[in-house]
Amino acid sequence: MTPVTEQIQTPYFVIDEPILNRYYDMLVDSLSSNWNNYLVGYSFKTNSLPWLVSYVKKRGAYAEVVSEDEYSLAKYMGFRDSEIIYNGPYKGEQSFCNVLLAGGIVNLDSMQEIRWLTNLVSQYPDKPFSVGIRANFNLEKMCPGETTMGEVSGRFGFCYETGKFAEALGILQNTPNVSVTGLHLHSSSKSRSVNIFRSIARMACQLKAEFDLNLEYIDLGGGYCGGMEGRPEYPDYFPAVAEELGRYFSPAHTRLIVEPGISLISKCTTFVTSVFDTRDIKGTRYVMTDGSRFNIDPTMIKSSHLFHVKQCSAGSRPILDSQIISGFTCMEVDRLFTYTDQSELVPGDRIIYENVGGYTMSLNPLFIQYFPAVYVRNGYDMRMVRKKWTPEEYVQGSEWEQ
Repeated sequence: MTPVTEQIQTPYFVIDEPILNRYYDMLVDSLSSNWNNYLVGYSFKTNSLPWLVSYVKKRGAYAEVVSEDEYSLAKYMGFRDSEIIYNGPYKGEQSFCNVLLAGGIVNLDSMQEIRWLTNLVSQYPDKPFSVGIRANFNLEKMCPGETTMGEVSGRFGFCYETGKFAEALGILQNTPNVSVTGLHLHSSSKSRSVNIFRSIARMACQLKAEFDLNLEYIDLGGGYCGGMEGRPEYPDYFPAVAEELGRYFSPAHTRLIVEPGISLISKCTTFVTSVFDTRDIKGTRYVMTDGSRFNIDPTMIKSSHLFHVKQCSAGSRPILDSQIISGFTCMEVDRLFTYTDQSELVPGDRIIYENVGGYTMSLNPLFIQYFPAVYVRNGYDMRMVRKKWTPEEYVQGSEWEQ
């Protein structure tokens, strides 16, 4: 790993461009060698940093968005309506119509959206519309213990087991000028295993066979693993997916859509922090840093972090039994990890957290310290792509009594 540039004021995020290139190339190579009719939709919700959005756009990805604001950002960044994949339960009606009218990809998530579609069809009685539909199905039964929701149902899409999927499909098939040409099957999992995606592909085949669907695309969604030792990578997933899909589909007629986020950007992103103080309270050594748990674990669910330490000075130091690494905030919960049986940390030392690109920047709060700077590294070249926020950025759009 390229040494941290010590002249840059911490805290800051770093995106390593060569690593990002390697993972994007791995993604498209794996897709093209297994299912050569594919489309990458980059997940805006995972990290919509403008530099990243521009990067994936130049590589040919569509914008995968789940809200009116994300749609507006995609348009602002130069995506056409026809280059947008619109998912999720929080679409805006006008942007929903814009994408459909332009021939973009809209995966229906609710009866409300079917009503929007019906109204749109009535306004354009001579125009054909193609839509996708999101299937809610019991992935836990197929992959016991691997899903996020377990036996509790997920809250998105139309439930296959209760008949709501069939009901929604029937309405759409009986709506003039509407064709259901896609299936959206994204499901969250804890394991991110190959078996999860094999099972999702198997469900696509089951739905095609049961409902005699003529599909132009299968959208697997996201949730892949990437950059973790001993865990699956893109070349592990897509042979299994292609094997399952090949029983009922062919690349000649059906496109495979994937929506990567974490798996694409986590490995290439680090967060650099500095120790600014240490203190001993009732026999406990606390190490205070200028980075917070809120920067890299905003949902407060991680039990461990990948990190390495760069000491600010050479020479031997005492080994301490335990040092609690803490953030800068005034909240007791802002503790990142316990540094056990290691050299004493002192002000000026740096703690660099790895695999932190997914959801961290998009979920960072404006709490006590404003958004940190973001750099892109290419070898020893460091380029700032987002400056640290100051009060000027914080107050933009606001009004107050002077």
